[in-house]
Amino acid sequence: MTSTDELGTSRPAGEAVAGITTFTATAIAVADMVGIGVFTSLGFQVLSIDSGFSLVMLWVVGGIVALCGALCYAELAAALPRSGGEYNFLSRIYHPAVGFMAGWLSATVGFSAPIALACMAFGAYFNGVLPGVASPVVIGLCAAWLITAVHLAGTSHTSAFQNISTIFKVILILAFIVCGFVYADPQPISFAPAPIDWTHMSGAAFAVSLVFVMYAYSGWNASVYIIGEIRDPQRTVPRALFAATLIVLLLYVALNAVFLYSTPIDAMKGQVEVALVVGKHVFGEEGGRVVGGLICIGLVSAISAMIWLGPRVTKVMGEDLPLLSFFSKDNKRGVPAAAIILQLMFVTIMILTNSFESVLKFIQFSITLSSFVAVLGVIVLRWRQPGLLRPYLTWGYPVTPLIFLAVTGYMLYFVLINDTVESLSGLALLSAGLIVYFISIKLKQSSTAPGE
Repeated sequence: MTSTDELGTSRPAGEAVAGITTFTATAIAVADMVGIGVFTSLGFQVLSIDSGFSLVMLWVVGGIVALCGALCYAELAAALPRSGGEYNFLSRIYHPAVGFMAGWLSATVGFSAPIALACMAFGAYFNGVLPGVASPVVIGLCAAWLITAVHLAGTSHTSAFQNISTIFKVILILAFIVCGFVYADPQPISFAPAPIDWTHMSGAAFAVSLVFVMYAYSGWNASVYIIGEIRDPQRTVPRALFAATLIVLLLYVALNAVFLYSTPIDAMKGQVEVALVVGKHVFGEEGGRVVGGLICIGLVSAISAMIWLGPRVTKVMGEDLPLLSFFSKDNKRGVPAAAIILQLMFVTIMILTNSFESVLKFIQFSITLSSFVAVLGVIVLRWRQPGLLRPYLTWGYPVTPLIFLAVTGYMLYFVLINDTVESLSGLALLSAGLIVYFISIKLKQSSTAPGE
């Protein structure tokens, strides 16, 4: 059963009333992207690259690729406006079974594992700011449960919480960048291009580092998971995707530039907690607490964004398949409570068993594959349905999707070669989703059989 909105878009009955603004949709994507990755990656990049220009260009190139992906997803979101992200896109472009596998990944571990990792990181950094309050596990669980409670309270509360936490995070990052350039002793590093940079940028070390940069940008597609809750989605989603990715690109470039400007490269080499090392150079010995507090605040908004997005995939899947119909229902506050609580259960189990890092490792290949197939779908859809109404067209087509496909194709190859067992395990999880899909289809056919 479907209904039609003011734009003439056909929507499943029960889809949430659109009300999320462009600002909130942008805030969700910014919050989802800016997590722990940008504060940890540089320590490993400087092990093989020592040029300021090349290191900054890593984040520029990564941002451009993310922008290419955002522009492609914007076209899909405007042409196929329904919540669910890759579940919706791949179901419509290829086959419902293909979409279900992507949705199955998101509904089970695709969001739960990153949430668990972010919650545990929050616990660790919170312990550094206020030592002895509780163990990182307890703090991480409290963060997951409390932020989930905010989301169960309704979309209006969630929007306000997301906007405030994201604004605060961006302001703190900007303040850190300004302080780093103003108060730190400048290091002897140049950001101007030199002949050696072309060697760096064409080498294997740059390509390998780019893989991890792209993981730090993951989340650029956040608003496509909640299209059904967004006001005027065919215009809002493309704007939010582009604006969020551009904002994060500028923040990432500036952050890494200030890291390099303020702190000796030797001090950062091999360090996981690069931001803490930089904080001590900028603010003295207490700098670690300052940066720890900044990261904690940043993680709150990132956790909130992921808690918001994941259950919406489960909800849309439940609207289509009887086996999951329980998760399609909204509570009286207009949120899919059952889907949210299911996700919280997965997160809690991963935190208590400390299994999230291994889960993240084996789903990397599948998550990247989903976005690859979705962007490829822009080309496929233009070929198969040239007459489809497209309120937004990908800027720079076909170069834009080809850039994204080339880089993510390399990432898929790199991950498959280096983490073969984990990658195949991820594909096995997708296959399990395929089994669930066909079982659900059989149940659906049985329930609608003639004479019953």
